[in-house]
Amino acid sequence: MKAVILAGGYGTRLSEETHLIPKPMVEIGGKPIIWHIMKIYSFFGINEFVILLGYKGNIIKDYFTHYFIYQNDVTFDIANNEYIVHNKVAEPWKVTMVDTGDGTMTGGRLLRAKRYLEGERFMLTYGDGVGDVDMNKLLAFHEEKGGVATLTSVLPEGRFGSVVADSDGSVQTFFEKPKGDKQWINAGFFVFEPEIFDYIKDGDDTILERRPLEDLSRDHMLYTYKHDGFWKAMDTLRDKVKLEELWQGEAPWKLWT
Repeated sequence: MKAVILAGGYGTRLSEETHLIPKPMVEIGGKPIIWHIMKIYSFFGINEFVILLGYKGNIIKDYFTHYFIYQNDVTFDIANNEYIVHNKVAEPWKVTMVDTGDGTMTGGRLLRAKRYLEGERFMLTYGDGVGDVDMNKLLAFHEEKGGVATLTSVLPEGRFGSVVADSDGSVQTFFEKPKGDKQWINAGFFVFEPEIFDYIKDGDDTILERRPLEDLSRDHMLYTYKHDGFWKAMDTLRDKVKLEELWQGEAPWKLWT
């Protein structure tokens, strides 16, 4: 099975980093967040990836072009224009990168990769979010429901603490950043059947999260797998700092150790 990663957006809310590099290349613990996402999938035996490029996509291409060298010790013989790679440690990944255009919408990006996915079930996620999602359970849920699409939903972490007090103002308890008010949100980590392409009808302008998912819902072909564990998207610099802090401790999404 292949995992598709949406990696073409502008990342404007993280402009401190993304004015130079695409958002999936913003680093957490010295590694691009796209690497973290791929490691999550790889932990569950999913090692074939299709990366949907857009804004500054060549930077992602360059990273994987030189990945083998980046991960190992190298001796360069400058005079003879040769090099020797030592260690030879590498991930078991096969990566297809598809140029999908800078301004293309999420559904349009997926449509442009159809020839690499046609006729097979695949997974898809965003290039800016990590979580300890159990892909085996997600897939089993998808197969049980028999729909065309399954999305993973989560209760987002609250931004502020919550205070519970009596009518006289006496504080009874305090919750530090409780989960959202029971409003589950789309966290990505989709499973799609090939029929998903029948629902992408507006070409490059198709927003996956709008008409395709709405039509699937109408046809009772869309289900959600509720994930109670960790998930966090890197939308802002504050999110990046938080993920860096977690990486220095026990990062919940680091399933591969």
